Amino acid sequence: MQDSLGNPLTSSDPSSLRAVNDFVEGFVSCEARAADVLAAAKDDSPLVQAYCATLHLFAESRDAVPNARPFLERAQAGAARATPRERRYIEAVAAWAEGDITQAIALHHEQAREHPRDLASLKLGQYHCFNIGDCPGMLRLALAALPAAADVPYVHGMLAFGQEQCHLLREAEASARRAIAMVRKEPWAHHALAHVMLTEGRLAEGLDFMRSVSDTWTGLNSFMVTHNWWHMALFLIDLGRDAEALAVYDGQVWGVVKAYSQDQIGAVSLLARLELAGIDVGERWQDLAGYLAGRLDDHVLPFLDLQYLYGLARAGRPEAGQLLHNIEAFAAGAPASTHAAWERVCVPAARGLLAHARGDAAGTLEGLGLALPRLVEIGGSHAQRDLFEQVYLDALIASGTASTLASAQGLLQQQVNAQPESLRLRRRADQVYAALGLPRLTFNASPRRR
Repeated sequence: MQDSLGNPLTSSDPSSLRAVNDFVEGFVSCEARAADVLAAAKDDSPLVQAYCATLHLFAESRDAVPNARPFLERAQAGAARATPRERRYIEAVAAWAEGDITQAIALHHEQAREHPRDLASLKLGQYHCFNIGDCPGMLRLALAALPAAADVPYVHGMLAFGQEQCHLLREAEASARRAIAMVRKEPWAHHALAHVMLTEGRLAEGLDFMRSVSDTWTGLNSFMVTHNWWHMALFLIDLGRDAEALAVYDGQVWGVVKAYSQDQIGAVSLLARLELAGIDVGERWQDLAGYLAGRLDDHVLPFLDLQYLYGLARAGRPEAGQLLHNIEAFAAGAPASTHAAWERVCVPAARGLLAHARGDAAGTLEGLGLALPRLVEIGGSHAQRDLFEQVYLDALIASGTASTLASAQGLLQQQVNAQPESLRLRRRADQVYAALGLPRLTFNASPRRR
C-alpha cells in the first residue's frame, strides 16, 4: 500500500492506511483531523505508532514525553519490519523525545532528500528548525521536496514560510499565492502572506486579505485558526482599530483550546501588544494566568516559557518569580543542542520581561539588551519576536533619559519608515518627539510603493 502522497507503507491493513492518511493529510493542511490517528492507537503499524507519539509530543507540555513514550516504544519494537523511510521517521521522533533536536533535524533533512514526498516529515523538520531559529534549514527542507511534490499545494505554503523567514519576500509571496491558487483553503499560505504584508507595511491590504480568506478557516487545529486571527489582530492594532482588535482577542484568539500551549502564548503576546499600544485590556490577564500557572515545570521550548512568565507577571501572580527560578535552574543543565538558547538568551530575556511587568525599566533594558541580539536562537517568527522588541522600546521610553529617548527615536523612526500606515507607531513616535522637544512627526499615511 501507499499513503495518499505515494509513499510505500509496510502495513497492508486498510485501517492502518486510513490512520496514516488522516495524520499526513491533516498535518500538512493544519487540520484537526490529524488527531484522528489516535483512534488507531492499538494498530501494530510502526508508523501509526510513531504518528501517535508525534501528536503527544506536540502537546508541548511536561507530560508530552511520558505520554508519547508508550507509542514510541511500540514503533521502535516494530521498526525491523518497517521500510527505511518509516524507520528514519521513527528515529527522528525518538531523537525529539530525547531532546536531541540537532539529530532530529539531520534525519528530517535526510528524509527530504531521499523521500521528498514524505511531507509529514518535512513539516515536522520545519517545526524543529523554526524552534531553533534555523530559517535557512526550513527553506532547504522545502526546496528539497519541491521538484517531486510541486503538485501538492501545501509544499508551496511550506516553501513560502521558509522564504519569508529568510527575508525573501517576493519569492515568499509568489509561493504563497501559487499555493492559494491551487487550493483556496491553505491556511499556512495565508499565514505566510500575512507575514509578508506585515513586514512590508501593507497593513490595510493585509487585513483585507486575511478577512477575505477567513471563511476557509474551518476544521483547523486550534493553533492554526487562532494564529491566523492573531495576525489579523496585529493589522487591526497597527491601524488603530482598537475595539476590533480586542474583539478578535475575545472571540477568536483566546478560548478555542485554553489548555494548549500555542493558544496560551498567542493570547499572552496579543494582550501584551494591546497594552503596549495603549489599549486597556481590563481583567483579561487574570483569566489567562489561571492556565499559565500550570506551566512552571514545562521547559519544552524557551520561547514558550518566556511568554508564560510574562503573562503570569502581568497578572501579578507570584508564580512568575518561581518560573524565573525554574528557568534559571533548567538552563544550567539543558540538553546540549539547546543549552546556549536557554542559558544565554532565555535567562536574560526572562529577567528583562519580569522586570518590565514590575515597572523596572532599567532591569528590562539590562536583561533584554543581552538577549535581543541573539533572540532568533529561541525560535519564533519575526512577527512573534517583535513583542520583545516592543517591550524593550517601551522601557527605553519609560526610562526617559536623554540617551534612552535618543535610542527610542532611532528605533521608532526606522519602524515608521517601514510601516507608514501604522497609527500605533505614530502614537509612540509623537510621544518620543514631544519628550525630545522636537517637532511632531510628519506622518505619511500613503501606501508604500512596492
